[in-house]
This record gives sequence, C-alpha cells and structure tokens, in this order.
Amino acid sequence: MKKMRRRRFLQLAGAAGAAAAVPALPRAAAALDYPTRPVKILCGFAAGGAVDIVSRILAEWLSERFGKQVFVEDRPGAANNIATEKVRSPPDGYTLLLTNPTNVINATLYPDLKYNFLRDSDPVAGLMRVPNVMAVSAQIPAKTIQEFIAFANANPGKVYYASPGSGTSVMMSAELFKLMAHVNLSSVTYKGMNGGGYTDMMAGRVHVAFDNLPGSIGYIRSGQFRALGVTTTARSAELPEVPSISEVIPGYEASAFYGFNAAKGTPPEIIERINKEVNAGLADPALKAKLANLGGMMMPGTPEEFGKFLVAETDKWAKVIEQAQIKLE
Repeated sequence: MKKMRRRRFLQLAGAAGAAAAVPALPRAAAALDYPTRPVKILCGFAAGGAVDIVSRILAEWLSERFGKQVFVEDRPGAANNIATEKVRSPPDGYTLLLTNPTNVINATLYPDLKYNFLRDSDPVAGLMRVPNVMAVSAQIPAKTIQEFIAFANANPGKVYYASPGSGTSVMMSAELFKLMAHVNLSSVTYKGMNGGGYTDMMAGRVHVAFDNLPGSIGYIRSGQFRALGVTTTARSAELPEVPSISEVIPGYEASAFYGFNAAKGTPPEIIERINKEVNAGLADPALKAKLANLGGMMMPGTPEEFGKFLVAETDKWAKVIEQAQIKLE
C-alpha cells in the first residue's frame, strides 16, 4: 500500500511539471488569467510563529507579483491537521497550504486522518529549510557532541530533552539523534519552548533541546545555552563555528522545511505559474535576506522535485516513528 501511495504521488508531482498536453481550452485560458481574485495561504499554526511569519513574507511577495491580494488565514489546531484538511478545496490554485514538517510526520503519527497528504494534494514549490540546533544547558559540562554522548551514557535514564510535543521537528530531531547515537534520552513536553522549556534548560533541570534556530539562537549568543551541532548536513551561516551533527554521526540529517501544496488536480499551468514566482522570490536579494534572517536555506526547484522531497521525508520519518515507537501524547 505504501509503495502504491508513493508511486501515485510521484505521478501527481510529475504531472505538475508536464503541461505539454492541455485538452481543455477553457482551463488553459483560466491558467493564463490566473489569478483573477485573491489567493489564500492556509497556515496551520497561530499568528507570530515561524510558519505564520514565512506565510506572510511569501504572501507579500506573491501579492506584488500577481497584482492580486494574497492573504494568510491562520487555522491552528490538531498539529496542523485542521489547515491541511482545508486544502482539499476546489483545485483552482486559489487556496495554498504552507507545507511544513508536520505534514510528512503526521502521515504516520496519526493513524486515522481524514485525508492522505501525499494523495490529496499537489506539490507546488519548496521554499526553504531551517536547521534545528542541538543546544545544551550551560549547567552541564559537555562542550562537544562526543562529550554529550559520553555524559548521557554515564547517566542513563537521567538525561532529559525539552520538546513541544509529538510530531514536531524538534522532537523528531531528538529521537533521530537517540537512534543514531545510541543514547538514552527522556522527553519532557512543554506547551511552548519559549517559556517552560527554556526556563528549565537554563536552570539545568532539562539538559538538551533540538529547537528551531530562530527560537534558540538568542540564548546561545547570550551564553545561557551551548550549541553543540546543527541538524542539517551543512553548517548554518548564522552559527558557522558550530559543526553539523553529521560531522560526528554520518548520515544524520533533520530540519524544518517550508513549501506550498495545492488541492489535488490543480491545473499544471497554475502550479507552474506559482512555482515560477516563488523561485523568483528565492532569488531576489531582499526576500532571500528576510528568509535567511530566519535561518533559512533556500529550496528552489520544480514541483516535481518538491514532490519527491516530500515523499522521501514521509518515508524517512515513518521509519523513525516506527523504530522509536513514538505515540501521540
């Protein structure tokens, strides 16, 4: 079943990039005129968070390029599942989903979803990847990844990592580290890292976190946290002196990512138009600087390339969830 689902999604992704045969003239004409009315970006998290901020940056850019308003509708709740369900709207390109890691993680973590993300949406464009940072409390002695592994092995069952909950890239980055480094870490869940999680880390009650770079970099620069590694295979321009975890644990890679998906069956011409404008934005110095300020590494490419990326991420995190026996909290 998984192979069939994967094959079907790749077919859909490929269709987005193959606009050679368009049987219906009205559909082609509609694509040429697109957009003729406002376009909505669905955001599955509350205003002020990273997903919402990225949505608004792209909404402003696309509004200028389209000559029509592109606006953000925040639909937080159920770990992004509420917003994702809403993307099953008319396949006309007027509703876009700001895709993020929860979309590929929830596909396995939630056994009874009302939709299948890979089946029920079309990939449109990748935006950027954002590294998470493995940071430890300044209260513990570890100054390198190797020293942290030794510290964890010397204190089995007594080393804790902070997490905002199941299905987040923060938790999944930690669980992947546990599997690949062969260490025993226990999760402590908080409603938000920018409160209880960080407070407990500063006090030394929690030892490590694999949080998104924008949220933790201030604590790192102030000396309250010590950065040991970034979760992407490349080092971050924001923390160039901090190694990639993969330099110590070959093959390790995890990150938050952002992109756009549309309803299944959206005309390829419309997907190509949106993709073209997004890629133009990722090459624009001003927009690129705004995203880079969030720690972003640009992800330009075709709809097909983004589709293949989503399939690979879904398969990757499915294996981690199964091996680590992660359950909904």
